[in-house]
Amino acid sequence: MITSRTLDRPVAVLSYSPVVLPVPGRPIDLHLRVSVPQAGAELPVILLSHGHGPSNNLSSLNGYAPLASLWAQLGFAVVQPTHLSSRTLSSVLEGEPGGPFFLRSRPEDMTRILDALEEIEKTVPGLAGRLDHDRVAVAGHSLGGFSAGQLLGVRLTDDPGSDVRDPRIKAGVLLAAPGRGGDALNGPAAHLVADFHSVDFSTMTAPTLVVTGDKDDPAHFTDMGPAWHADPYHLAPSPKTLLTLYGAEHGLGGIAGYDAAETTDENPATVTALARLTAAYLRSELYPDDNAWEAAQAELTTGPDAVGRVEAK
Repeated sequence: MITSRTLDRPVAVLSYSPVVLPVPGRPIDLHLRVSVPQAGAELPVILLSHGHGPSNNLSSLNGYAPLASLWAQLGFAVVQPTHLSSRTLSSVLEGEPGGPFFLRSRPEDMTRILDALEEIEKTVPGLAGRLDHDRVAVAGHSLGGFSAGQLLGVRLTDDPGSDVRDPRIKAGVLLAAPGRGGDALNGPAAHLVADFHSVDFSTMTAPTLVVTGDKDDPAHFTDMGPAWHADPYHLAPSPKTLLTLYGAEHGLGGIAGYDAAETTDENPATVTALARLTAAYLRSELYPDDNAWEAAQAELTTGPDAVGRVEAK
């Protein structure tokens, strides 16, 4: 196991792609990127689900490099699938049942990754035997936050097959994830997310850190303002934690890509703080004797230079 780290000194990261998993019945094989620290064993695993977004490669295994690299430097193995909803596949999968969001397929991708974790270890050079299969977390941004939430227990009440929680996943991080449906979905683009009308957070029982930006206003979907993204915290049972980042919009400082045009709030310092806080939260959840989360909160969310605020239940 790699003990808690800071980013004071550079840590070499190895990133390998694509790892290709053949999946019977899936229209395209599942392609993955795996990023790990160069050294260390018993690495805890983060499954990272990408968002939808307007760019091609940010919604694929090639996106989220700023976040995946920092998490790997902090001692995690990060596994990123290219979901069927990826813009890189839109021309190939046009008209495919379940599109464009492929809400059923996205969490199934994560389950398949866990089923094939030993195979993935053997495929990535130098990784065999280095993963801790018992310490697995899931994270996701935007639409990926909903997919991560499904694996943690979120379901759609009008879809009996939407209960896809996986007990192998011990904790999660939802980054600017969608909030409640129903009457809250009253914005001009709400028709695009009609599937979310019956979302139910009451069954998300796993420990989860919900991350929001206090300037992330989803006016195209709802008139609730940034508070909509905090619904997974308020409407789910404990234990839950809410991290609200000051000044952050939907890109949370730029986690999806370096110098991405759609990142309206680019701030590398926010991305670094977010990586450190989320890594610390997951480390303390996966290793209960590790005080990383307590220490990170004290450093980054208190005092005049706080990057955000935390509440818990």
